[in-house]
Formats: sequence, structure tokens, C-alpha cells
Amino acid sequence: MNSPNAQRPLDGITVISLEHAIAAPFCTRQLADLGARVIKVERPGSGDFARGYDTRTNGLASHFVWANRSKESLALDLKEEGAKSVLFKLLEKADVLVQNLAPGAATRMGLSYEELRNRFPRLIVCDISGYGEGGPYEQKKAYDLLIQSEAGFLSVTGGEGEDELAKAGCSIADIAAGMYGYSSILSALLLRERTGEGSRVEVSMLESLAEWMGYPLYYAYDGAPAPKRAGASHATIYPYGPFPTGEGATVMLGLQNEREWAIFCDSVLQQPELKQDPRYSANYKRSENRDGLRATICEVFASLGREEVLRRLDDAGIANATVNDMKAVWDHPQLKARERWVEIQSPAGPLPALLPPGRTNAYQPRMDAVPALGEHTASILAELNIDQQVIGSPREGETA
Repeated sequence: MNSPNAQRPLDGITVISLEHAIAAPFCTRQLADLGARVIKVERPGSGDFARGYDTRTNGLASHFVWANRSKESLALDLKEEGAKSVLFKLLEKADVLVQNLAPGAATRMGLSYEELRNRFPRLIVCDISGYGEGGPYEQKKAYDLLIQSEAGFLSVTGGEGEDELAKAGCSIADIAAGMYGYSSILSALLLRERTGEGSRVEVSMLESLAEWMGYPLYYAYDGAPAPKRAGASHATIYPYGPFPTGEGATVMLGLQNEREWAIFCDSVLQQPELKQDPRYSANYKRSENRDGLRATICEVFASLGREEVLRRLDDAGIANATVNDMKAVWDHPQLKARERWVEIQSPAGPLPALLPPGRTNAYQPRMDAVPALGEHTASILAELNIDQQVIGSPREGETA
């Protein structure tokens, strides 16, 4: 049983983040979960533009609530000299600087690693961008959907038709870059313990998502055909995907080996003769002949309700799942049974939040409030013994 007062892994670590959208904010939220103090530097008046994506969470933006809990918001216009002096004073005691500004923006503001390392030798700098430094794409704008396209994700996702491309339903390229930024920063902190020196971490969204494309890339090795788009089914393993049942419901199931295929024929379809059918005697044959096999499965399932299909699958030890919508995930019995939902504060009042996935018995993750724009400006300036006038008067929506 963990103690509420137990030390967290990143207690005492300070992170300064010049961040917007998802990739960098998601990275730094993971650091905050582990106890790091994350000071989010935002543009006065408007802040992180993700604050304006929507108003679905009691008037707050859904993306922003998800990626920005447990942070302090400092409103600074870094184009102003006074504000830049505040930033450098923060960096004197900081451990990590994270930024995902537009290509070249950090360098133009004097925040490149080359300029910072002489002044702050223990500072770890994490630069997150769309395409990385150098190369012909360095200056291209990069948004999540565009990186999904460039990394080949769209080519293997969606329906079979030429007009049936489908993006991931969440910001998968941003998430990939954020998580590689997070793990790389942890590695840099460990390295600093050994060397006493900071280092630079550079993460690109393209390289992060391209790494996740390893299976289809190797499947298409040396000019071989790539996996075909297969909707919610698996492109190369079958049966693996959604199947309709009676009463208009759908179940998801997956077979991984020949032992499971035999049990599926015997106990779920109750057609043991299918085991001897040469069209289905190996996974690659089942995949090649999926249309005929699907028709057989759908015919059996059509006479059964969803619960009966799930019961047969469970009894046979065949992996399966229900096809949940968002309401069902909010109410998911497993998340409730494991007490994964807690309450956090926000400018719109209390909100539910999922605990971080890495459950531990050593400490409780930090689950503090989502900040209002500029909420901590005055307290941070007071901590630095800097007068508010150095950066000008607070703008609408900020805390004086």
C-alpha cells in the first residue's frame, strides 16, 4: 500500500516548458505525474492554443484538460526582453527545458542547446518537432494528421477502397512523440546523475510514428506488397476483428495460433469439420480466404445474441472484447473495480481523471489541478523576487 506522503521519483525536479498543442504538453504531464514541478510558459491573453480547441469539458477544451493537469501556468511574452530575463532566471534552477515551438523559433529566441549549455551546464533540453533538425522537411509545418500521412500510417489504416483512408481517432503521432520525449528525458536525468552534465534530447513526430510502423514496414521489406487496409480487422491475421451477432450487436475477437483455431471450430462455431478444411489449415490461408470464412462465422453468430457469443468465446479461452463507445469507457467496470478514476480540480471545478497507467506500490502519482491561464504568474515572479511590471500588466483571463 503506497503512502500519500511517499517520495515520488521526480520530486525536486523542475521542468520549464514552452509548449502548445499535444506532443510537448503530453510529455511534460507524464513528468508532472511523477512529481516534477512543471512551469508551463504561455502567451499572455491567449495561452496554449489548445485551450481553444473546444469547450466540451465544462467549458474547457478536452485536449487541454487531458494533457495539462498538475502544472503551473506562467504568462510571459517571450518577445519582450523583460520576459526573457524571467525565463533565464527560471532556467538557473531548472533541470529540464522542453519546447515544441515552430521550427527555428527557439533558436531565434536564443534558446538553442548550443547557447544554453555554457550558461546552464546541467540543463537537459528537449526539442520536439514535426520532422527534426536538418533535412529537406525541417521547416515544414507538422500536425498530427499530416504526420500520420507522412509516416505511412494512413496507408494501412481504414477500409479497402481507395477513398477509405482513416486517421487514428486520437492524436497518435503527438502521443508517440510525447512519450519518446518523456522516456528520453528520464534517460537524460539518469545520465546526468553519472556525468554531472546536461544533454540535448531531440524528438521528431515523424521518427516517433515511423518507429511504431515497424511491423508494416518489415512486412513490406525489399519491395514486397504492404499490408492491405482491412478496416477494424487485422490485415494479416484471421479471424481477428469485428463480427456481427444477433440482435444487431458486434463483438471483437482474435485468434493467434492453430491451437486456438481448433478450439474455435470445436467450441465456438461448433463445426469441428472446419479444422480439416484445406482453405483454413494455416493462418495465411485463413487470411487469403477470409471472405468465405467470415460468411461462415457470421452465419453462426447471427443466430446468437452478443452475450451468448461472448460466453462461448470466454469458455473456449478465445480473446474477445465488446466494441465500446466513449460512454461505455467512462462506465467501464474494470476501470471502476480497479479504482482508476480520481477527482482533480480545474478552473471549471472538479473533474474526473484517470490515474497514470504505471500503477506502483511505492508512491501516489501527482494529480493536481488543470491551471487557468497565467494562474501562477504572480507567485512565480514573487518567488524570483521580480516585480510584475517587468513583464507588464496581466491581460484578460490571467491572474494578477
